[in-house]
Amino acid sequence: MRVLEFIENGLFAQRGHLFCWTPVCLGLGIMWYFQLPQEPQIQHLIGWAVASGGLMLVSRILPQAFAPMAFALVLMIAGAGVAKFRTHSIAEPVLGFRYYGPIQGRIVNIDRSASDAPRLTLDQPVLARMSPDKTPLKIRVSVHSEALNWTAGDVIMTTGHLSPPSGPAEPGGFDFQRHAWFLQLGAVGYTRNPVVRLTAARPDGIGLWVFVQRRSLSQAVQAAMPGETGAFAAAIMTGDRSGMSQETLGDLRATNLAHLLAISGLHMGLLTGFVFMVVRIGLACIPFVALRVASKKVAAVIALVVGAGYLAMSGGSVATERAYIMVAMMLVAVLLDRQALTMRAVAMAATIILLRNPEALVGPGFQMSFAATTALVVVFRALRGVNMDRIPKWIRPILSVVISSAIAGAATAPFAAAHFNMVSHYGLIANLLSVPMMGALVMPAAVFALVLAPFGGWGIGLWFMDLGLRWILFVTHWVASLEGGVGHVVAPDGAVMGGLCLALIWGALWQGPMRFASVIGVLVAVVLWSQTQRPLVLVADNGSLIGIMGPQGRALSKAKGAGFVAGIWLENDGDRADQAGAAARSGLARDGRRVDAFVGGTHLVQISGKTALADMKGCDGADILILSIEDTVQRPCDVFDIIRLRDTGALAIDLNENGDVQITTARDGAGNRPWNSGPQRRR
Repeated sequence: MRVLEFIENGLFAQRGHLFCWTPVCLGLGIMWYFQLPQEPQIQHLIGWAVASGGLMLVSRILPQAFAPMAFALVLMIAGAGVAKFRTHSIAEPVLGFRYYGPIQGRIVNIDRSASDAPRLTLDQPVLARMSPDKTPLKIRVSVHSEALNWTAGDVIMTTGHLSPPSGPAEPGGFDFQRHAWFLQLGAVGYTRNPVVRLTAARPDGIGLWVFVQRRSLSQAVQAAMPGETGAFAAAIMTGDRSGMSQETLGDLRATNLAHLLAISGLHMGLLTGFVFMVVRIGLACIPFVALRVASKKVAAVIALVVGAGYLAMSGGSVATERAYIMVAMMLVAVLLDRQALTMRAVAMAATIILLRNPEALVGPGFQMSFAATTALVVVFRALRGVNMDRIPKWIRPILSVVISSAIAGAATAPFAAAHFNMVSHYGLIANLLSVPMMGALVMPAAVFALVLAPFGGWGIGLWFMDLGLRWILFVTHWVASLEGGVGHVVAPDGAVMGGLCLALIWGALWQGPMRFASVIGVLVAVVLWSQTQRPLVLVADNGSLIGIMGPQGRALSKAKGAGFVAGIWLENDGDRADQAGAAARSGLARDGRRVDAFVGGTHLVQISGKTALADMKGCDGADILILSIEDTVQRPCDVFDIIRLRDTGALAIDLNENGDVQITTARDGAGNRPWNSGPQRRR
């Protein structure tokens, strides 16, 4: 009875704070949906609805302290239902084969690929010998030929290669098929041929019109500020990163300064805060207006409108949406004379985003953005009662920057390590030297540049922006060059990261002394993360690359080709070597297009090309045969040719407790979901 009473008292203590758990429960339901082995059918949805109704009835007869638990289960079911609805509401055809031929489409987005090539996203695509009901809604093409001065709305034509979006590079890895599904990308590819503009831009929708304006502003900024600072300025003003070099992007990630590039809370807060301050001070300087108008509320309305414009011009990423919702709530609170920054505002922002885009939950943008915001709210709320009188006033802003940078860096570090396999050891130093410059000079200068632009005087603002951004880039490259500045970590299992997230959320939201139990959860997750074992052998989903773990790290079967997959494997291993360095390691026996490896007592052979396969008799001693082409010969070993690999996806090969080989495929546990079930017709 004492235990039950203790639990009941703990649940009663949450009264008044339960709304903050709404996005958590929705998120658990969304994650459950994404982890299901099979797509829920209509009978499952009916069962969910009946279960929800039953739980609502049960909540009325439960003791008052336990009733919210029934509502929590209802919210979880609702989260799964929202994800199910979203998945099917955006369903579009996916290419079911490898295509080479003419490609025509209208440009709706322009960015850069990992290889630094211009990348065009096209809608209204036209492909040879494909009916409209089987043609994807959107395709994405990397251009490896001479680049033109494209703009959104241009209809272009080229000849290139397309293929369906690929699955995870390894079992349990990032699922690009699912990511592409929610982007409505039905095919991806590249071209090395010239790209011809058939018709000039004709934006026929608000979304495309906004993108044209973004692109025009980005090009104007980069023309006025040539070089890396211009590309940086365009990124923080319009969200267009296509001008940023891969070297600078890498250094920004290595120094934990990539958040300066992403339009998020820092940028939105600085912009709207600066506008709010300028308008309020300006109105206060006019006695006639100041005595008759609530200048504080007028400033809040103007800042709200400016923030909405910035959201539209930035491209509307998850981090920017979260930032604007938070800012909007704070400004509306000002209008209503209420407290501006609370955990409920964070919860409301998360709930809105999850209801609109449930797939955002699994992305680094959502996780890192809300981790930083939640940590800042929790810590500064705890510091609210601290007496600051003994601290000199001129030190307080500096101390605030130090504390906020340290908190945000610590909160986002686990997620950055999990998604990008790196930890910035000197990130705090880089942030302390850069963030004040962003707030004091860069963002105010950006506002002045835009205000003066209609009068032809925006060069003044851009000149000051250039000064600030030069300093930030100097700090970025300097800190990134410091020895030991970046640590590389192994990618954690999904269960480990899920447990870590729940422990951190518990510590942030639970009311009462039991919140400190989250420390135990965090320590357990960290220990399990440190014990993560990587697969002994990995096989690419096209059979062209294998990698075996050895004392030096993972040895790769070739030094060039399949570089994207090789890079992901090495990153997930926490290995800083490049593909060429990994290919030079021992552990694989190479003979032309044949590669031999041993896993325990199992002989594994990988063959590339028809000639090498034609010279092979039977399995030639192999227990497992990996082929990058189709094999029509019956062989006495376990054969994974290109046809079978398309069904299984990438492979992970390990030894179980008995020393026997255990093969895990990327499709194991993934089931038959819409994003991996092959080509579909447009409804």
